[in-house]
Amino acid sequence: MGGLAFANMTGAVQAPDGRWYVLEQAGRVMTFREGDTRATVFLDIRDHVDFGGEKGLLGIALAPSFGQTGVFFLDYTRPAPLRTEIASFTSAAGFADKASEIDMLEIAQPFDNHNGGQLAFGPDGYLYIGMGDGGSGGDPMLNGQNKNVLLGKVLRIDVADRTRYRVPSDNPFATGGGRGEIWAYGLRNPWRFSFDTVTGALWLGDVGQDTYEEIDVVSKGADYGWNITEGFHCYNASSCNMSGLTPPVAEYDHSEGCSVTGGFVDRGAAPELQGVYFFADYCSGRLWGLRLVGGRVVALTQVTKASFQIGSFAQDRAGEVYVLQYGSSGGIYRVTR
Repeated sequence: MGGLAFANMTGAVQAPDGRWYVLEQAGRVMTFREGDTRATVFLDIRDHVDFGGEKGLLGIALAPSFGQTGVFFLDYTRPAPLRTEIASFTSAAGFADKASEIDMLEIAQPFDNHNGGQLAFGPDGYLYIGMGDGGSGGDPMLNGQNKNVLLGKVLRIDVADRTRYRVPSDNPFATGGGRGEIWAYGLRNPWRFSFDTVTGALWLGDVGQDTYEEIDVVSKGADYGWNITEGFHCYNASSCNMSGLTPPVAEYDHSEGCSVTGGFVDRGAAPELQGVYFFADYCSGRLWGLRLVGGRVVALTQVTKASFQIGSFAQDRAGEVYVLQYGSSGGIYRVTR
């Protein structure tokens, strides 16, 4: 976009008025409008973000009422002790009020990787949160399958009151059997998820361990298998019990990359791209398009191979999809024919 560059982008969202908000992993939110030649600082919380490796400022979601209230939410890692912080803020006149921060949900992190971090409001108005399994390798604490912890999950909470959250009454474990905040489980490190703006489907890229990366379409209460399975396959075993597990819709192995970056379903102006889900691999730069019909993949094509690391994706209000270049001076690129 117009020569703008950002340091270690982890996400970007566009507000109803057209203004963009970009996350820099070290702890800044930058903002600009189409046609701007430079971005300005919207919020700087570097002084209390634990940044390094997979840690940092990892997610942003603008409240459905953002245009009227200026309320937004961030997901970031905070030190001593290491934890994920889900916090709300207010803003006005193009600047966030740092002093308005309210910590809504804290989740202890046992290791310094697999922090997840994606935030997004669903079509139901609830806030969805992606949480990794807590880190290390192989899920040594068995968090993915433990419904009594919030790690290795997609969470769903009601944040209509930005000072506290509530558990929606229709969450799968709202009345027992697990933590009420859980929407889906069995995930290793959900690195970017999004909602199809037409169908409402929740698409998610889950980073694999040794061999396979996977794409999931997430549904209420479903178990996506980690650490029993990796992709369609048993993890670290010749056989495993897959009953009750929901398989991914697609996978690729580590001959084509090493870490999936989940993307968006294109709902822009190009008819041939309508309904195509774009995702990428962080290490190889490969960009794929996937088309799903009736729950079955009918097309999966490598579109291109970028010369840079693809750290995240974004989507504008018109449904166009953008690739976010990860690095010290990363650009934003629109996906076209």
